[in-house]
Amino acid sequence: MLNISNGKVKEILKRYEPIWAIDHALSLMGWDLETYMPRSGVEYRGFATSQLMLMRQRLMLELEGLVNGVSEDGLNDYERGILRVIRHELKFYTRVPPSLIEELSKTTTRASVVWREAKSKGDFNMFRPHLAKIIDLTRQVADKLGYSGHPYNALLDLYEENLTVNDLDPLFNKLISGIKGILNRVDRDTYPTAHELEGVKYDVDEMRVVNEEVAFNILNMPRERFRIDTSAHPFTVGMALGDVRITTRYEGVDFKSTLFSVIHESGHALYELQIDESLAYTPLARGASTGIHESQSRFLENIIGRSRYFVKLIYPLLKSRLSFLSKFSEEDVYSYFNTVKPSLIRVDADEVTYNLHIAVRYELEKKMIEGSVEVSELPETWNTLMDNYLGVRPRNDSEGVLQDIHWSQGSIGYFPTYTLGNVVAAMVLDRINKELDFKNLIEHGHLDPIKDWLRDRIHRWGAVYEPKVLLRKNLGDEYNPDPLLTYLESKYVKNTY
Repeated sequence: MLNISNGKVKEILKRYEPIWAIDHALSLMGWDLETYMPRSGVEYRGFATSQLMLMRQRLMLELEGLVNGVSEDGLNDYERGILRVIRHELKFYTRVPPSLIEELSKTTTRASVVWREAKSKGDFNMFRPHLAKIIDLTRQVADKLGYSGHPYNALLDLYEENLTVNDLDPLFNKLISGIKGILNRVDRDTYPTAHELEGVKYDVDEMRVVNEEVAFNILNMPRERFRIDTSAHPFTVGMALGDVRITTRYEGVDFKSTLFSVIHESGHALYELQIDESLAYTPLARGASTGIHESQSRFLENIIGRSRYFVKLIYPLLKSRLSFLSKFSEEDVYSYFNTVKPSLIRVDADEVTYNLHIAVRYELEKKMIEGSVEVSELPETWNTLMDNYLGVRPRNDSEGVLQDIHWSQGSIGYFPTYTLGNVVAAMVLDRINKELDFKNLIEHGHLDPIKDWLRDRIHRWGAVYEPKVLLRKNLGDEYNPDPLLTYLESKYVKNTY
């Protein structure tokens, strides 16, 4: 697949190999930090990580002259993709002064610690000065990066190449209106606000077996290239095309939480595993963007995993392994997997309401960066938006403005990619339904044709194309919210999905 004929691009790829090796080492060190590393190793790991990141930055900057010296005339898509990805990363290194990067790093390191304490106490005022400084520094980063139109565009571009508020404003406006209408018409006989199984305890060892059987025997994840471990927060890390690892957590109650963590992270892993082998060791051996990556995890978790067809497929396994399910029917499990209720906490939100939580954060991030909302106004503005969008109002800051870690880490512009993931997942469903007997394949456990379709349309291309181009070429549209609203309506109102 990969075809490189330009001599200068070949030289760039050769010079990129040690950068890939550093990324490989950093991935392994990050995975180990969250899984098996002794606690006393944190300080040493932090030092080693920072040194490797400095080495990586130095090696990347050494590529600048080579990259700038390549004319794009006559280059093929792969060669252009390599230059595009490296230039996109170099933009941050070359435009944002090291002193600003260092100050932001120190500020977020301290802010993350304060955030945890502020959240535990429900005291936004503890965190407020730290967030105010993060917003100020982030505005400076946006100014250094440069932007057209809104300053928030510079931050969005860090996570989703060429994404702007002009893309997101109409998308969120349509979703907010459509979802609020759907929420008022949910079929409550099938989709209750709560379910008895949410409070049922499970045996961790039994659940671990279930998770592995679902991953390896039903999703057909390859044992020789994929593994599952345990961590405080589920995540996926792609070390290389032949080594992708996921984690889940076991809380001992509400078994769908750990099960869907495995299915969700397996979606991320599948993307990494199905990138074309010819892209190995190059800047293209990664997902097209944060949002496209999220679409693959949401597709596996929600579109497939929470469907009637998948429940029918895995119900015999669940019932045979989890003794407490003996008194619960297949329909009970389906309802349990798909409860719908406006809630205060984003990570607990259901398919219908989740994007309203993201809309709140998008609106606030945009307004903080443009300066129309002050950090001191955040709690009340947050609560008002939650009331307007979801009809619920936080009782304290812990279940309101302090619930997410993202802002304390300086990740301004990240939240919208979650909604893009849901939007693109539904676009995939809309397209795949026209080409495959999708529901029948799931019900009978024949997932390989679906995985092959995802490989050919999304996965194999890695980062060859920027996200909008990839979507236009292989799904026929960009970020279109209509398929998501159609899917939610057909499933939760009409009960026809």
